[in-house]
Amino acid sequence: MRCSDENFYVVKFRNNPQHVRVLANELLATRLAERVGLPVPVTEVVEVNPWLVQHSPELNIQLAGNTIQCEPGLHFGSRYVVNPIEGRVLDWLPMELFDRLRNIETFAGMLALDKWTGNANGRQAAFWRKGRERKYTATFIDQGYCFNAGEWTFPDYPLRGVFARNEAYEWVKGWESFEPWLSRIENIDPDEIWEIAGEIPPEWYGSDWGALEELSRALIERRTRVRELIACFRISVRRPFPKWMEN
Repeated sequence: MRCSDENFYVVKFRNNPQHVRVLANELLATRLAERVGLPVPVTEVVEVNPWLVQHSPELNIQLAGNTIQCEPGLHFGSRYVVNPIEGRVLDWLPMELFDRLRNIETFAGMLALDKWTGNANGRQAAFWRKGRERKYTATFIDQGYCFNAGEWTFPDYPLRGVFARNEAYEWVKGWESFEPWLSRIENIDPDEIWEIAGEIPPEWYGSDWGALEELSRALIERRTRVRELIACFRISVRRPFPKWMEN
């Protein structure tokens, strides 16, 4: 959708078939990633008015043979990583093009954030370039299944929240490869977490402030466990870090 700021957004609606909380997850996890310096889209709360829904028949959800009209109200917006008029976007980068990825090191930082936030899905990224640029840039999208989607729990499994291919991690040589993002996560001010949580529209979590408060406290406590969770992935059957060297 093109919004009033003239930018294009992917908009997730409250009545999506996953869970209303995925909107809260998207806003909270994406803005946390932004705070620690990871490449993620700009996020906004997008207001869709009833007139637009009534006059836009394509604003619907197809589910099990049924057509569900999108609801008006406040929804989650993720800005396009590059204006579609100005550049090209891939949701999957062929292996032979990974040497053209200018920020491959950020996959390690995003792994740390996914382990912190308990992402229950595989890591998604958009790969984009402008005009005739030769190199691609990775931007990390789709944080809806952080905090275990609508459950707001943290079942930590080694292969959850990781990118599907080891090429994204094969350059990792040790803990220094996760910097500066890992240290920023471990040392983030709890007030920043509370601040972002307070920006989430109440209708995205059923106005259950107690549940959101519990989630925020869990995030604060989990800062000290991120290294442990990365270490579990390191020794998993994936063996993702072939160049890792112990000091």
